[in-house]
Amino acid sequence: MSLAIVHSRAAVGIDAPPVAVEIHLANGLPALSIVGLPEAAVKESKDRVRGALLTSRFEFPARRITINLAPADLPKEGGRFDLPIAVGLLAASGQLPRDALPRYEFLGELALSGELRPVRGVLPAALKARDLGRTLVVPAANADEAALVSEVTVLPASHLLEVCAHLRDHTLITPHVLQLPPHSDHDLPDMADVRGQHQARRALEVAAAGAHSLLMLGPPGTGKTMLASRLPGILPPLSEEEALAAAAIASISDHGFNATHWGRRAFRAPHHTASGVALVGGGW
Repeated sequence: MSLAIVHSRAAVGIDAPPVAVEIHLANGLPALSIVGLPEAAVKESKDRVRGALLTSRFEFPARRITINLAPADLPKEGGRFDLPIAVGLLAASGQLPRDALPRYEFLGELALSGELRPVRGVLPAALKARDLGRTLVVPAANADEAALVSEVTVLPASHLLEVCAHLRDHTLITPHVLQLPPHSDHDLPDMADVRGQHQARRALEVAAAGAHSLLMLGPPGTGKTMLASRLPGILPPLSEEEALAAAAIASISDHGFNATHWGRRAFRAPHHTASGVALVGGGW
C-alpha cells in the first residue's frame, strides 16, 4: 500500500491543532499536489522537500503524489510541514518503515541540503504531544523550547538523515533534557535603592502581592518611572503552568523564547508618549 500518515501540528495563536499529513502514491504521470488549504509557503514545500531528499541521496518517487493536510478546513501556513511531508514520502515509497510513525509527531522546515531549520510555535505543540503520549521530533534549535514541557520526549535533529536513521533504529537520537537556569532577579532594578516614597512603595508591594492594577499620577520628576521600573523585581515567580503559558506566547512571537526569562513575569515599559495602537499592537 503506497499510503503513509504522519502526525504534525499547525499553529493557530497559542493553540496547536493536530494535522495528519497523508501521502498517497499512485500510478500515472509524475506529479505532486498538496491539498488541505495550504498557503504559499506550504505549497512551496514540494520544492524544498524534493531538493532535501535528493541531496540526502534518497529517491524521490516518480509517481503521482497526493499530499493531504487534514483537516481540510484548517488553514496551513509556514514551513513546519516540510519534515513530516519528507518522512511521509519516504515511508509511502518504502524507504522508511511505517510501523513506528504513529508514535511520533514531526515539526521542522527543511533546507535544500536536508538540514532542519527552526520554526515558531513549538512549545504549544509539545504540550499537545505530551497529552497524547507521543514523541516530538523537532529541529535542534527548537529543542530547548520543546523540552520546557515535562513528561514529553523531545528528539532534536539537525538533519533529515538523523531522523531517518532513528526511524530505522540504526542511530537513535538521544532525548533532549533542558537544564533551566535558576530564577534570578539580580539584573532587575532593586526596590531597596529607593529612599523615601513610603506610600508609593507600599502601593507597589500591595499591587504585586495581590495582582492588582496600579495607576500612578503626579508631576514629572516625582519618581513614577523609577518606582515602576522596580516593580518586576518584587513580583512573585510564576507557577509552572503560568510559566508555560507565558513561554507559549513568546514561542509564537518574532523574538522567540528566552530560557533566562523562565519563571519571570512578563513586564513591558512603553514610553508615556505611546499611542493606544502602539500599546495594544497591530495585526499581522
